[in-house]
Amino acid sequence: MADYNTYRTAQGVGHRTAAVDQGLRAYMNKVYGLMAVGMGVTAATAYGTATAAMTNPAVANTLYNSPLRWVIMFAPLLMVFAFGAALNRLSVSAATGVFYAFAALMGVSISSIFLVYTGVSIVQTFLVTAIAFAGLSLWGYTTKKDLSGWGTFLLMGLIGLIVASIVNIFIASSAMQFAISVIGVLIFAGLTAYDTQNIKNTYLQMQGSGADFLGKSAIMGALKLYLDFLNLFMFLLSFMGNRE
Repeated sequence: MADYNTYRTAQGVGHRTAAVDQGLRAYMNKVYGLMAVGMGVTAATAYGTATAAMTNPAVANTLYNSPLRWVIMFAPLLMVFAFGAALNRLSVSAATGVFYAFAALMGVSISSIFLVYTGVSIVQTFLVTAIAFAGLSLWGYTTKKDLSGWGTFLLMGLIGLIVASIVNIFIASSAMQFAISVIGVLIFAGLTAYDTQNIKNTYLQMQGSGADFLGKSAIMGALKLYLDFLNLFMFLLSFMGNRE
């Protein structure tokens, strides 16, 4: 009888573990799927905007030389903070729509890369970024090492990076830009692994919180990984990109 009860207990634990694993896979697939669609929206919007600018000088002047360029540059940053503050008040479908709208706005913001860098170097850098991101995210998902201690360090580095990038807009120092790019690659490489583990742990801790909470959590997780990927790409492009 003892052996039978032990078997029943082990079987129950096995079923619960399988259910958690299945739910976690579905959750992470949703996160990566949202992120991938967001990147697709950004790429299409960036290419479309750059094409319009290259074929119409008036559009190029409005987007890249008029005061509107400052709005385009800083609007995505403001939208991220607003989205984070409003997420709990939005439905899952509305939050998804806002995420895709943000991805489109980001596409307009970075569209100038198609005017600055060759198409081949952009594609090459994207592939390198995709490989690096996949490896870092996989490590963050599978490692037994607790990465929570990285959070404060990475956040402080990110704030410093944003401040330095804004300052360099006005002083245009090539040496400072190089340093920003190096530090940016390191910070967003770390954030990719950190955020992936954090997204996984959020599901494991909150899996019983309901579909609405998990849906919004998946969107926020997708946004974090989207920003990690995009920034890693942009900083690598400054190294690897061949200018037109």
